Amino acid sequence: MPLIDQQRRAVAALLRKVAPVADDLGRLFSAHGHELALVGGSVRDVFLARRSEDLDMTTDAPPERVMEITAGWADAVWPIGIEFGTVGLRKGGHTLEITTYRSDRYGPRSRKPVVRYGTSLEADLARRDFTINAMAARLPAEGSRDFVDPFGGLRDLKEGVLRTPSSPESSFGDDPLRMLRAARFAAQLGFSVAPEVRDAMTAMAERLSPGLGKVSVERIRAELAKLMVAPDPRAGIELLVETGLAAYILPEVPKLKLETDEHHRHKDVYEHSLTVLTQATELEEQYGLSGDLVVRLAALLHDIGKPKTRTLLPGGRVAFHHHEVVGAAMAKSRLRELRFAKAIVDNVARLVELHLRFHGYGTGEWTDSAVRRYVRDAGPLLTRLHVLTRADCTTRNKARAARLASAYSALEKRIARLAKEEEIARIRPDLDGNEIMRLLGRPSGPVVGEAYRFLLDLRMEHGPLGPERAQAELLHWASERGIAPPGTGPNPGS
Repeated sequence: MPLIDQQRRAVAALLRKVAPVADDLGRLFSAHGHELALVGGSVRDVFLARRSEDLDMTTDAPPERVMEITAGWADAVWPIGIEFGTVGLRKGGHTLEITTYRSDRYGPRSRKPVVRYGTSLEADLARRDFTINAMAARLPAEGSRDFVDPFGGLRDLKEGVLRTPSSPESSFGDDPLRMLRAARFAAQLGFSVAPEVRDAMTAMAERLSPGLGKVSVERIRAELAKLMVAPDPRAGIELLVETGLAAYILPEVPKLKLETDEHHRHKDVYEHSLTVLTQATELEEQYGLSGDLVVRLAALLHDIGKPKTRTLLPGGRVAFHHHEVVGAAMAKSRLRELRFAKAIVDNVARLVELHLRFHGYGTGEWTDSAVRRYVRDAGPLLTRLHVLTRADCTTRNKARAARLASAYSALEKRIARLAKEEEIARIRPDLDGNEIMRLLGRPSGPVVGEAYRFLLDLRMEHGPLGPERAQAELLHWASERGIAPPGTGPNPGS
């Protein structure tokens, strides 16, 4: 089929998808003497048969004029980033953003572009990050002439390759975050990066360093999060490591490339971590998760403590004692520097700390108390810990892999059984804090806290005790410590 026919059909499909909103708005702008075009990801995604919830548009009208034109048409109008020429609209079930044609320029150390409004759609497309995002459909559209693709974006889309409209050096010089965005699109779309783009990323990697002040940590975090929840995060991480960008974003990851001994008696930790990331991504659906940022960050970072804890043993063996504890602290520090939300930081660090817990029990029969402690320690992260633990098995020994999988399946069954019997996810001592204080005649404080932990350990070890036995155990515990409850004589511990 000739390219122009493909374009015509694509534009028609695109406009059917968003009509009547897009054409209505196009006619409205035309009636007021202004241009309007659908642009960027909204156009790209129709060729990829992907659903675009929001519509990005561009116009020659300045933002104040956009608000005037749309005030009586849209259900709501608001300035998203009016200093950068962007206005937000809502019409029916559609959310739209309209940005005035512009030409962005960044200063040597500026995080924000100097915005100059333009009058040309083609010039506006030239400033965009990649050719696949530099296509537009003029509105209202009447045929293939309204499909605008001055930089071969449709060709690159078909080839599955990322190129920049201008030279990559110029594009990345304007906004270094585009280098990270290239990795994100590689993970999202499965695209390769053109050789000249990869070369520029490698040569200019240092410009993405948060310490240089050119790109804010918040923008880096947002792009990294999108990369991690993409269909193939491994592809994006590999590109970051190979180009040197990871050294400025997640420096712990390239450091996982440990030297291997001549007998290859231990795994390549970097490759292992990427495999765990891939397997965790594949396991998510089985556990009712989808694009889980916490699971994927934990999978990528679960072994980052190994380089610091690596110890050579006799016979060429290698040990990484307590790498899970060290790694948890490192993960927390890195994610804090990237300014992830506290809940994400804490949850990822906790999963890293717990990722070896299953292996500590071995593959034998678990006691009920061990199962209870496993569930208690995981808390609300239990489902995610299931995913991470299963994903962490990357052995090529099929028999060993089968044994580990079978052992973990047995553990999950035990957890399910105890959950039905004991509400295991909400295990508490048989006596609450108020009852402990009443029985011991003590106010809230260290002694009551110690007693609470004693009863919780009993509950973990033996299951539900019942109030009478719990009281007897508590009073015996108190007696051994010289704590006399009210009405039983002197209290040496007071």
